[in-house]
Amino acid sequence: MKILITGAAGFIGSHLVDRMLADGHEVTAMDNLVTGTMNNISQHLSSTRFQFIHHNVSNHIHIVGSLDWVIHLASPASPIDYLDLPIETLKVNSLGTHNTLGLALAKGAKYFLASTSEVYGDPEQHPQKESYWGNVNPVGPRGVYDESKRFAEAITMAYHHKHDLDTRIIRIFNCYGPRLRANDGRVVSNFIDQALRGKPLTIYGSGEQTRSFQYVSDLVEGIVRLTGVKHHEPVNLGNPQERTVLELAELVKELTGSKSEIDFKPLPTDDPKRRLPDITKAKTLLDWTPEVEIRDGLVQTIAWYKEQLAVAK
Repeated sequence: MKILITGAAGFIGSHLVDRMLADGHEVTAMDNLVTGTMNNISQHLSSTRFQFIHHNVSNHIHIVGSLDWVIHLASPASPIDYLDLPIETLKVNSLGTHNTLGLALAKGAKYFLASTSEVYGDPEQHPQKESYWGNVNPVGPRGVYDESKRFAEAITMAYHHKHDLDTRIIRIFNCYGPRLRANDGRVVSNFIDQALRGKPLTIYGSGEQTRSFQYVSDLVEGIVRLTGVKHHEPVNLGNPQERTVLELAELVKELTGSKSEIDFKPLPTDDPKRRLPDITKAKTLLDWTPEVEIRDGLVQTIAWYKEQLAVAK
């Protein structure tokens, strides 16, 4: 197949590029490199089945030739990024989604939207099912991401109903693995980077807030499986094993051998207290469950971070 992946130089996007090329497809990778890096995809530049286009999808998109899939992953995805780039975040999830939907329609391609568990906000339902409408503060600091992703889902469904566009929507819960930027502000990358540098591990709030962590290869597998199933409603992809942020910090310290102290700081505004997916739909529809245990995933991620630190020296 011929596949366009936006946000292809980012953390998840680059792993999806790896998988699609490994499966024999032709991939056009698009990224404006605001939060992505060519280091993530440079290994493919010599491939005849790969091309890279440096472009901001919030602007008009022109692609020569046919496409079978448009997979829209482009967006800042960590609090540090979308709080620093609020307008850009709103644009890529509104204008960018509109542009990529229009491109898919024009090419007769199928469309895949990467949404997020952030559409649930600070949830009052636990675990979160796809039928839950969420508890989002539209004017809070996280609203630029949460609400723009909710809009992205709405316009995707509108294109499906109005134009009969063949669409998919996933809601991604916390994902980690190699290529997750050390300074992107997400808890796994923060802890590993701080532990390896011998700095205090920063926990916001009491550390009793919970998250679920899925390894990136599990997420990519779920994405691939959904492309093979005709289902247009959102599907949660995440790990149903709940753990506290404090438990994660202690596990990272153990696996890195770090003696770092833990530094507690105030909880940011609207930071969710509990986040856990109900993955019944993914199990039933895709025969999908995460396979990589947290210890194994962290060991692989820590090894990658050690390599990056060694190169930086």
